[in-house]
Amino acid sequence: MLTDRFEIRPIDPAAEWQTAAGVEAACFPPHEACKPDKMKARAEAAPDFFLVAIDRKTGTMAGILNGLGTDEAVFRDDFFLDASLHDPKGSRVFLLGLAVLPAYRGQGLARALMEAYAAAEKARGGSKLVLTCLDQKVPMYEHMGFCDLGMSASSWGGEAWHEMERTL
Repeated sequence: MLTDRFEIRPIDPAAEWQTAAGVEAACFPPHEACKPDKMKARAEAAPDFFLVAIDRKTGTMAGILNGLGTDEAVFRDDFFLDASLHDPKGSRVFLLGLAVLPAYRGQGLARALMEAYAAAEKARGGSKLVLTCLDQKVPMYEHMGFCDLGMSASSWGGEAWHEMERTL
Protein backbone atom coordinates (compact mmCIF):
# COMPACT_ATOMS: atom_id res chain seq x y z
CA MET A 1 0.00 0.00 0.00
CA LEU A 2 1.31 3.44 -1.01
CA THR A 3 0.59 5.06 2.36
CA ASP A 4 2.76 2.44 4.04
CA ARG A 5 5.69 3.64 1.96
CA PHE A 6 4.99 7.39 1.97
CA GLU A 7 3.91 9.87 4.58
CA ILE A 8 1.73 12.52 2.94
CA ARG A 9 1.37 15.61 5.12
CA PRO A 10 1.54 19.41 5.14
CA ILE A 11 4.96 20.95 4.63
CA ASP A 12 7.02 22.23 7.54
CA PRO A 13 7.62 25.66 6.01
CA ALA A 14 10.68 26.56 8.07
CA ALA A 15 12.50 23.28 7.53
CA GLU A 16 11.37 21.98 4.14
CA TRP A 17 10.80 24.81 1.67
CA GLN A 18 14.31 24.49 0.19
CA THR A 19 13.89 20.76 -0.37
CA ALA A 20 10.50 21.41 -1.98
CA ALA A 21 12.11 23.96 -4.29
CA GLY A 22 14.66 21.30 -5.24
CA VAL A 23 11.92 18.80 -6.08
CA GLU A 24 10.22 21.42 -8.25
CA ALA A 25 13.50 22.26 -10.01
CA ALA A 26 14.14 18.57 -10.72
CA CYS A 27 10.70 18.14 -12.31
CA PHE A 28 10.10 21.29 -14.37
CA PRO A 29 12.14 23.18 -16.95
CA PRO A 30 13.71 26.36 -15.56
CA HIS A 31 11.22 28.65 -17.32
CA GLU A 32 8.29 26.85 -15.62
CA ALA A 33 9.72 25.92 -12.20
CA CYS A 34 8.88 27.92 -9.12
CA LYS A 35 11.89 29.97 -8.02
CA PRO A 36 13.17 29.24 -4.50
CA ASP A 37 12.06 32.59 -3.05
CA LYS A 38 8.53 32.07 -4.38
CA MET A 39 8.48 28.49 -3.03
CA LYS A 40 9.45 29.80 0.40
CA ALA A 41 6.67 32.40 0.22
CA ARG A 42 4.09 29.75 -0.76
CA ALA A 43 5.14 27.41 2.04
CA GLU A 44 5.00 30.22 4.61
CA ALA A 45 1.72 31.74 3.38
CA ALA A 46 -0.19 28.50 2.89
CA PRO A 47 1.39 25.51 4.70
CA ASP A 48 -1.98 23.75 4.99
CA PHE A 49 -2.36 24.03 1.20
CA PHE A 50 1.09 22.52 0.55
CA LEU A 51 1.51 18.74 0.79
CA VAL A 52 4.72 16.75 0.72
CA ALA A 53 5.23 13.01 0.24
CA ILE A 54 8.10 11.63 2.30
CA ASP A 55 9.60 8.20 1.60
CA ARG A 56 9.38 6.54 5.03
CA LYS A 57 12.41 4.34 4.33
CA THR A 58 14.85 6.96 3.07
CA GLY A 59 13.40 10.25 4.35
CA THR A 60 13.45 11.61 0.79
CA MET A 61 10.87 14.20 -0.18
CA ALA A 62 9.58 12.29 -3.21
CA GLY A 63 6.82 14.65 -4.26
CA ILE A 64 4.95 17.88 -3.58
CA LEU A 65 1.58 19.43 -4.37
CA ASN A 66 0.81 23.04 -3.54
CA GLY A 67 -1.78 25.68 -4.23
CA LEU A 68 -3.39 28.84 -2.96
CA GLY A 69 -6.96 29.35 -1.79
CA THR A 70 -9.11 31.93 -3.54
CA ASP A 71 -12.62 32.99 -4.42
CA GLU A 72 -11.46 34.16 -7.85
CA ALA A 73 -12.93 32.33 -10.82
CA VAL A 74 -10.17 32.88 -13.38
CA PHE A 75 -6.70 31.38 -13.04
CA ARG A 76 -4.11 34.10 -13.56
CA ASP A 77 -0.34 33.91 -13.63
CA ASP A 78 -0.08 36.27 -10.65
CA PHE A 79 -0.86 33.28 -8.42
CA PHE A 80 2.48 31.72 -9.41
CA LEU A 81 4.32 34.86 -8.30
CA ASP A 82 2.41 36.31 -5.35
CA ALA A 83 1.62 34.10 -2.36
CA SER A 84 -0.12 37.04 -0.67
CA LEU A 85 -3.08 36.34 -2.99
CA HIS A 86 -3.79 33.27 -0.82
CA ASP A 87 -7.17 33.38 0.90
CA PRO A 88 -7.38 30.46 3.36
CA LYS A 89 -11.18 30.82 3.35
CA GLY A 90 -11.43 30.76 -0.45
CA SER A 91 -13.90 28.31 -1.95
CA ARG A 92 -11.49 27.01 -4.55
CA VAL A 93 -7.78 26.26 -4.81
CA PHE A 94 -5.56 27.13 -7.72
CA LEU A 95 -3.02 24.31 -7.77
CA LEU A 96 0.40 25.66 -8.66
CA GLY A 97 2.66 22.64 -8.69
CA LEU A 98 2.47 18.86 -8.65
CA ALA A 99 5.96 17.38 -8.82
CA VAL A 100 7.19 13.82 -8.25
CA LEU A 101 10.89 13.03 -8.50
CA PRO A 102 11.68 10.84 -11.54
CA ALA A 103 12.78 7.88 -9.39
CA TYR A 104 9.30 7.79 -7.78
CA ARG A 105 7.14 8.15 -10.90
CA GLY A 106 4.86 5.41 -12.20
CA GLN A 107 3.93 4.22 -8.70
CA GLY A 108 0.74 6.24 -8.15
CA LEU A 109 2.33 8.89 -5.96
CA ALA A 110 1.00 11.86 -7.96
CA ARG A 111 -2.50 10.44 -7.71
CA ALA A 112 -2.08 9.76 -3.96
CA LEU A 113 -0.97 13.36 -3.40
CA MET A 114 -3.95 14.64 -5.40
CA GLU A 115 -6.43 12.43 -3.53
CA ALA A 116 -5.03 13.50 -0.16
CA TYR A 117 -5.21 17.13 -1.25
CA ALA A 118 -8.79 16.79 -2.54
CA ALA A 119 -9.92 15.07 0.68
CA ALA A 120 -8.36 17.79 2.85
CA GLU A 121 -9.85 20.55 0.72
CA LYS A 122 -13.30 18.95 0.76
CA ALA A 123 -13.11 18.59 4.56
CA ARG A 124 -12.17 22.28 4.77
CA GLY A 125 -15.33 23.12 2.80
CA GLY A 126 -13.71 23.93 -0.52
CA SER A 127 -15.64 23.34 -3.72
CA LYS A 128 -13.12 23.15 -6.57
CA LEU A 129 -9.52 22.44 -7.49
CA VAL A 130 -8.24 24.28 -10.58
CA LEU A 131 -4.94 23.76 -12.39
CA THR A 132 -3.19 24.40 -15.65
CA CYS A 133 -1.25 21.76 -17.58
CA LEU A 134 0.38 21.10 -20.91
CA ASP A 135 -1.32 19.01 -23.62
CA GLN A 136 0.44 15.77 -22.71
CA LYS A 137 -0.74 15.92 -19.07
CA VAL A 138 -4.46 16.35 -19.84
CA PRO A 139 -5.20 12.57 -19.81
CA MET A 140 -3.39 12.13 -16.48
CA TYR A 141 -5.47 14.85 -14.83
CA GLU A 142 -8.69 13.58 -16.42
CA HIS A 143 -7.87 10.22 -14.82
CA MET A 144 -7.68 12.11 -11.48
CA GLY A 145 -11.19 13.49 -11.94
CA PHE A 146 -10.45 16.83 -13.61
CA CYS A 147 -12.41 18.21 -16.58
CA ASP A 148 -10.59 20.03 -19.36
CA LEU A 149 -12.05 23.53 -19.70
CA GLY A 150 -9.99 24.31 -22.80
CA MET A 151 -7.07 26.61 -23.24
CA SER A 152 -6.24 28.84 -20.28
CA ALA A 153 -5.49 32.54 -20.34
CA SER A 154 -2.25 31.60 -18.54
CA SER A 155 0.96 32.01 -20.49
CA TRP A 156 3.24 31.01 -17.61
CA GLY A 157 6.75 30.19 -18.82
CA GLY A 158 5.80 31.20 -22.36
CA GLU A 159 3.67 28.05 -22.77
CA ALA A 160 0.08 27.36 -23.84
CA TRP A 161 -1.83 25.68 -21.00
CA HIS A 162 -5.07 23.80 -20.59
CA GLU A 163 -7.19 24.88 -17.64
CA MET A 164 -8.67 21.97 -15.72
CA GLU A 165 -11.14 21.81 -12.87
CA ARG A 166 -12.24 19.19 -10.36
CA THR A 167 -15.43 19.67 -8.38
CA LEU A 168 -15.19 18.32 -4.84
